[in-house]
Amino acid sequence: MADKVNTIGVLTSGGDAPGMNAAIRAVVRQAIARGKKVKGIRRGYAGLLSGEIIDMDAHSVSETIQRGGTILQTARCLEMLDPEYQEKAAKNAIAAGIDGLVVIGGDGSFKGAQKISKFGINTIGLPGTIDLDIACTEYTIGFDTAVNTAMEAIDKVRDTSTSHERCSIIEVMGRGAGYIALWCGIANGAEDVLLPERYDYDEQRLVNHIIEGRKKGKQHHIIINAEGIGHSTSMAKRIEAATGIETRATILGHMQRGGSPTCKDRVYASTMGAMAVDLLCEGKTNRVVGYRHGEFVDFDIDEALAMKKDVDEYQYQLCQSLNNDYKY
Repeated sequence: MADKVNTIGVLTSGGDAPGMNAAIRAVVRQAIARGKKVKGIRRGYAGLLSGEIIDMDAHSVSETIQRGGTILQTARCLEMLDPEYQEKAAKNAIAAGIDGLVVIGGDGSFKGAQKISKFGINTIGLPGTIDLDIACTEYTIGFDTAVNTAMEAIDKVRDTSTSHERCSIIEVMGRGAGYIALWCGIANGAEDVLLPERYDYDEQRLVNHIIEGRKKGKQHHIIINAEGIGHSTSMAKRIEAATGIETRATILGHMQRGGSPTCKDRVYASTMGAMAVDLLCEGKTNRVVGYRHGEFVDFDIDEALAMKKDVDEYQYQLCQSLNNDYKY
């Protein structure tokens, strides 16, 4: 562990998320305010391994807080699973004068930070993922923007679905976590929500639900399907064949990653970025910044990675009960 941090590096790793630029901006400007130098690392750990390290100043992050994506770019880097490359990444950081590192990403990115810290670099992780799937925190950078983007798109699909009396399957992102699907299920009043954590692959139940609704005068049927279940197009064909009701699939895809971040994502990401710098200045390392019970807090990275997360059962049951208007 570095006794005193003089130069702070910052990188974004894994999937991009709206609000990452707000976090980068906060890291840079808070570090400068604390009298530290700042270096940006392009393309995440891949850029750290290839030496893509640049000097950053306050001007480097001007006019960035409103932009989606990440100005430092990002990449997935499987090499960081190898201890040889973990050591190389740490050596490259040290050679660039970096003794404190802020890593913005998900659990995989935190594992990289955890390994690098063992080579004498103070590391702090910030939760940057639209999936809200990091167990130690109730908020992750980008989720609020992504779920609002999905919600607005689903509202528009509902309009045309009602006009044509269709069933619509709308696929949202979330490979292993159904938080976007669940929140949209509640916010959009979807008739069915398919989550990786709960789905039993009983398509006949869906078919029966659609037919029941049509018999009772329902003009549309919205199914929100998480990416982790997928196969929305083939599912739509099977449902149409079984019900005789025109069924369309809409895959929202990577539009959920883009766009200008919401106010919440800008403010929370900025707060987390500044807090990461403050922790480094206090000599702390191997920490993850999170948000729990209305407060910004930090956890030991080993403890954070050991935590498990599941969808909120109350919210899941709420989604089922509030959206069943067939019994009128």
